[in-house]
Amino acid sequence: MIKSVFAAGAAISVTGAAAVAGPYVNVEADAGWTGAQYKGVATELHVGYEGEITEGIGYFVEGGATVISPDGEESNTVPSAKIGGSAALTDSLGLYTEIKFLGSGDKDLDRSYGAKIGARYSF
Repeated sequence: MIKSVFAAGAAISVTGAAAVAGPYVNVEADAGWTGAQYKGVATELHVGYEGEITEGIGYFVEGGATVISPDGEESNTVPSAKIGGSAALTDSLGLYTEIKFLGSGDKDLDRSYGAKIGARYSF
C-alpha cells in the first residue's frame, strides 16, 4: 500500500495589507513524478478559516479530506488538515509557515505529517 503522501500546501499570501478574515474552500491537486515516472496525485478538499491576529500577522486553519490516487492503483480517501500563519516583516518581505496532517483508519496506510516554512519578497 501507499507508504507516503505527496507533500504540498497552499502558502498564504504575505503582505503588509490587512487581511480579510473569513471562511473559504480550498481544492488543491498535488501531482508527483520521480524523473519521468508519474507517481500519482493527492487532491485536497478542505474548508477553512483565515484571519489576522494583529496587523501583519495572519493565520489559517483548514480541514477535510484528501483523495490519494497513485498511478495504476486504487484511490483512497483520508482525513486531512492544515494550520499555518504569516508575518509581514516589511512592506516587501514576509514569512509563512504551514503544518499538514493526513490521517487514516486503515492499518495498511501510514499517517503523514509535513511542515513548511518560507519567505516571500514582493517587488
